[in-house]
Amino acid sequence: MRNATLNDKSAVVRILSQSFQDNKSVNYIVRQDERIVDRIRGLMEYSFHCCLDFGRVFIAEDGNACALVLFPDRKRTSLSSILRDLKLVFKVIGLGALLKVIRRESLIKRRYTASREVYYLWFIGVLPEWQGRGSGTQLIEEVLLEASRMNRPVYLETSTERNLSWYGGLGFELYDQLDLGYQLYFFRKRMH
Repeated sequence: MRNATLNDKSAVVRILSQSFQDNKSVNYIVRQDERIVDRIRGLMEYSFHCCLDFGRVFIAEDGNACALVLFPDRKRTSLSSILRDLKLVFKVIGLGALLKVIRRESLIKRRYTASREVYYLWFIGVLPEWQGRGSGTQLIEEVLLEASRMNRPVYLETSTERNLSWYGGLGFELYDQLDLGYQLYFFRKRMH
């Protein structure tokens, strides 16, 4: 894996948009209408830029998988972050669902450790035609090595039930669940 740059944006957005097209959690946030594909792409662009600014964006050497990591303790408010948030609201979420999404984010944040120095694995995606071939496992193992070097616990959530055993097999602990009309599962892996 390598650190992605702004030049990798279209590849990362394509991987994540295809990987999360049917994801319950993503579809809870994204306005459901005839422009849903563009809205999912907009969410992934938003996430890419947040992680480029306040975390890490990784792409597999073969270009078929990527991961977005956020360091919440490094997140800062700036003019560009405010503009990015406004674009997310108007182009992805919609004003009508804004309160629902804010409530969801608040419920999620409450389930993380009191320490803000975490390694938050926001998205990990593999192109659908490459799933099940080990690309995701290889990528997450490299991500875990970096988290270990930084001595930060890794946190993530998933709404994809088939991923529960995968995360468990990688040493993650399922520590909480949230019912939002779909189940959201919270995992963590402590680094020593």
